[in-house]
Amino acid sequence: MAHLTQSPSDKERFICLYPVYINNKKTLAEGRRIPSEKGVENPSCTEIRDVLTAAGFNVYVENKMHPREWNRDAQFRGRVRVQLKQADGELCNEKFGSRKDVMFYAAEMIPKLKTRTQKSSGADSSSQPGDGGKKSKKKKK
Repeated sequence: MAHLTQSPSDKERFICLYPVYINNKKTLAEGRRIPSEKGVENPSCTEIRDVLTAAGFNVYVENKMHPREWNRDAQFRGRVRVQLKQADGELCNEKFGSRKDVMFYAAEMIPKLKTRTQKSSGADSSSQPGDGGKKSKKKKK
């Protein structure tokens, strides 16, 4: 009954987002909540926080674990709390009416983060010489 007495702007009333909710490497049984084709590969709490803060949300991170997360690694730790409604019950952001909307937005924006784009471009450039070497070996045969 706490939800009836507490204001939606109280930190306890913020919605919880675990990285596992938008991780396309997880199954529905392991806690994923959006379709895998819309998910992100191993998102972190900091990435979710960065994306939602940039969108204008009131966000903070807690050092918690998702109950179905078997890996106790620091990479998989964390829970993001997001304020969806203001004290008067109005939505903080009209575009996001539900927690699903927030999950889809986070999953869409995380691959566009600079940290992600730099990592992928770095991996491409380092794999090119290896690929070239493999190709030349095939040509020699």
